[in-house]
This record gives sequence, structure tokens and C-alpha cells, in this order.
Amino acid sequence: MTPFPSSAPTTAIPYALTRLGTIMTADPADPLEAEGVLNPGTAWGPDGELYLYPRVVAEGNVSRIARARVIIEDGVPTGVERLGLVLSPDEQWEHGHQNAGVEDPRITFLEPLGLHVMTYIAYGPLGPRPALAYSRDTVTWHRLGPIQFAYQPELATDLNLFANKDIVFFPEPVPGPDGKPRIAVLHRPMWDLDWLRPGEGARPPAGIDEVRPSIWIGYIDLDEATADITALTRLHDSAMLVGPEMAYESAKIGAGPSPLRVPEGWLLLHHGVSGATPKGFELAYGSRYSAGAILLDAEDPRRVLARSAEPLLAPETAEELQGTLGNVVFPTAVEDIGGRTFVFYGMADSSIGVAELTRL
Repeated sequence: MTPFPSSAPTTAIPYALTRLGTIMTADPADPLEAEGVLNPGTAWGPDGELYLYPRVVAEGNVSRIARARVIIEDGVPTGVERLGLVLSPDEQWEHGHQNAGVEDPRITFLEPLGLHVMTYIAYGPLGPRPALAYSRDTVTWHRLGPIQFAYQPELATDLNLFANKDIVFFPEPVPGPDGKPRIAVLHRPMWDLDWLRPGEGARPPAGIDEVRPSIWIGYIDLDEATADITALTRLHDSAMLVGPEMAYESAKIGAGPSPLRVPEGWLLLHHGVSGATPKGFELAYGSRYSAGAILLDAEDPRRVLARSAEPLLAPETAEELQGTLGNVVFPTAVEDIGGRTFVFYGMADSSIGVAELTRL
């Protein structure tokens, strides 16, 4: 199998990010937030309010997903009103004997199905596994279970064997490999199996030379998902989309918020990591997480049109430089508020910031 080439022009991203400030920090009086609030999803409720779904981390690195109303002043997000939890690691596959967590939600409103889909990472007995939940009212969330990757003989491997993170839905159908409307999903498999079996090493699929964590794209049958919502957990036709290429993403890359439809195509904000890359799922002390951008073709999102040579946003403020994991800017949600576009991002794995996305 030959992936689509990731090399693309690096100067044709006419967008910029401007940080506006911090909108949520951990409440020292709440033990569920003892180790930080970070990496949120967002969703508009039927009441017309915008809600934030932060990952909240208790002592021992146990993560849950909370809900908070976004406070908007003069058209700008400035803070939150906490409203409790919506998802905890209650299922057996979401925790082990010494670890637990439901982590890093990304939320997309799927227009054809008329519902909100939350992807999250379940930190279970075999490490991180991607999973889905859905909601019709943004208050109550129903688990659909772990994501299942269809077997593809050309890959000569089973994608379900590998840890996978940064799962992001496109908000509307796109042409699939067969040209028919499909639901597209970005994901990031990690080939290194040393964390599970020392000495096993990295085992990428056939035809894939890149062993660093990269962004892949897969598809869901739209008709099947319309008839049976559980089809949203079944991905097929997965292929590598883009790997690390720029200096700020030399260690690994991963998708950020849901791709945003823009005049040029699909704008994908992503995180790029440089510096140290530890084995397994330990915190990457010594790494630097920055936010970049990739433009994908509207008619075939497997085709990369351009990518930013430099980050749109890099760690600079005290909140981004110091925290549970310093030097981190990690975009996870994007929303239009009154005709302006705002990006919500994790800051040093401890707080949540907001930046404005503008067209140059």
C-alpha cells in the first residue's frame, strides 16, 4: 500500500492564531481537579449556550470528562461555570488495576445524523484505546464502545493491536475512496509495542516506512450509520494521511479539533511535538507541543494541499510553559461565536486557554 504523499507547499496557510487568555484553571478545592483541567471538547446546547467538556484529572492521573457552560462577554469566551461530570472511567475496559481514565474528548456535531459524537481515549488495562459516546442534548452521553478497525489485507496487520489517539470526526460527509459520501475520521496509531512486550519494537503496516506517530484517515459508511448508530464505531479504508515533516513536529503529530471547512478546503489544526519522545505513555518531559495547520482537499481529504512550516501557536506564556507537563499548546476544539472563530486548547496539561483564528 502506498500512502498519499505528505509533502506539500509550506507557505500557503493563510490563517493565524492569536492567544486571548486562560478560561479555566483547576479548582484547588476540588479533588477531581487536583492534577489539572485540560484538552476540552465543545458543543452548542439546544438552549443556545456553548458548553465546554474538559478533561479533569484527579490525584493518581485518573481522568474524567466534565461539563461547563462557557461564559461569553462581548463576543469572547472569558470563563466557565462548572456543571459536574458527564463521563467517568466506570467500564472495565476504561481502567486497570493501577490506571484509569477517560481522556481528551473531541466533540463533533454530525449534521447527517443530527447528534453530537464524542471521541475519547479510554485508559484501560492495555493502555489507551479510542472510544465513542453520543448525545442528542449535550447533557446525557451514551457510550457506543471502543472503535473497531476493519481488517485490510494490504496493510498486513491488525490496526486493533495498536494504541491509537487523537480521534477526530469530519463534521459533514466527504467523498470516500470509492467517491461515495462517507463519514471521515482522523486517527493516530502508534506502532511501538515495547511498552507491552519489551523488545517487540515498532511494527508499522506493510508499505509504511514512517514509524513516528502520524495522522491517518479512515471512513464510516454513511448509510449504515444512519440506519444503525453503532456503525460509527466501525472504521474501514484506513490510510496514512500525513507524517511529521517540520522541525516543530519532528517527534510526532496528531489531529486537533474537527477539521474546519474553509474556502481553500478543509483546515486541520494539529499539534506537532519536538524534543524527547519517551516509550509507552509516560509524560513526555522535555518535549515541546505546538499548534500547526494543514490544508486538505475538499473533494478528497486524503490529499494534502499545504501545511505550515512554522507553528501558528507555540508555548510562550507562563501557563503554557509550566504545569503538569510544561511547554504544551494542545488544540482540541474550535467554535464560531458571533462570526468569529475561537480555538480552545490545553495549556501545559494543567489549564485551558482560548485563541482566535483569523484569516490573513
